[in-house]
Amino acid sequence: MQGFIKRCALLVAVGLCAGTAQAAEKVIFDTDFNVLNDDGQAFIMLAQLHGQKRIDLLGMTLVSGNAWVDQEQVDALKAVERMGVEKEVGVYSGAAYPLLHDYATYEAEKALFGSGWPGAFKNPRPTSASQLVAPPDGLATHTRLRKETAAQFIVDSVRANPHEVTILAVGPLTNIALAIRSAPDIVPLIKRIVYMGGALEIPGNTTPAAEFNWWFDPEAAKIVLRSPIEHVIFPNDVCEKVTFDKSVYERVIAHKGPIADLYKHEFGPLFAKDPAYHSFTWDSLPALFLVNPGIVTESRELWVDVDATFGADYGRALGYKKGAPVGTQKAKVVFAVDQKQFWDGYVGLVTLPTPVNIFR
Repeated sequence: MQGFIKRCALLVAVGLCAGTAQAAEKVIFDTDFNVLNDDGQAFIMLAQLHGQKRIDLLGMTLVSGNAWVDQEQVDALKAVERMGVEKEVGVYSGAAYPLLHDYATYEAEKALFGSGWPGAFKNPRPTSASQLVAPPDGLATHTRLRKETAAQFIVDSVRANPHEVTILAVGPLTNIALAIRSAPDIVPLIKRIVYMGGALEIPGNTTPAAEFNWWFDPEAAKIVLRSPIEHVIFPNDVCEKVTFDKSVYERVIAHKGPIADLYKHEFGPLFAKDPAYHSFTWDSLPALFLVNPGIVTESRELWVDVDATFGADYGRALGYKKGAPVGTQKAKVVFAVDQKQFWDGYVGLVTLPTPVNIFR
């Protein structure tokens, strides 16, 4: 009888340990958000993963990048309502401007070195609500921004959950740099940062040297990447190998619902005009990586830095195998993924019913 009781106790203990080991990873989504480009697609995936309790999505923190943060607020508030997670996933507005980089600097870069995607620098920052564009399915009806700034929310979340919070950083790194500078005690408490950013062995997509996210605020990128944290980086080197094309689009719109309608609105006219149209996949890759690291088929350990000196290399990502500058941190840099596994996971998430089913 005592042996039986001991065996039962052991089974209970093993079960408890297994439950602890499988606890959902706590995630902050730091993003220069949009309705349905890469950030918007990644959020659909994250909301569904949150609903399945495969991650615990603590909140969405907004930073100017693809657009000014004012427009991102409109799009993000509607996004959490659309996905049905507005009560659980707060939206926190963050940095409106980079630490030092500004429009005048961009104009000089464009004249001297050429420029691709400028993001928010394409237009002046909005000064009134009338200049903001509603999402295709309308404005949020009842959700408001949370009162904390993005940087403060990051600080508070990390302090409340030491060694448990992963930051998924898919925009400029201004919010995270501000959080680290204002509260350096959080650095050893962050579990890891998973990035979409940088271009190491290929040309940039904004200047010949630089990828957009890290170019938009190179000083912030340098601060964050030089912090002693676990870094996992999806640079353009891998993101520009994975393309969203008509075959993926048709798999998505075969499932009826509000998300399919968004895809039709965003991509339908593009494929109607050119069936060979395709776009790169950026933020969705690190989003799926959070729950399926097996999609990575090639990665390297490099010491990664960012050039923050104004010139032709401003914003360039630098990867060192050895001889890295003092203070540079080691990172896992992804260079290839299993594309079939990725697209199957992607389609499986974005075609689930909406609003998400929060399993209780």
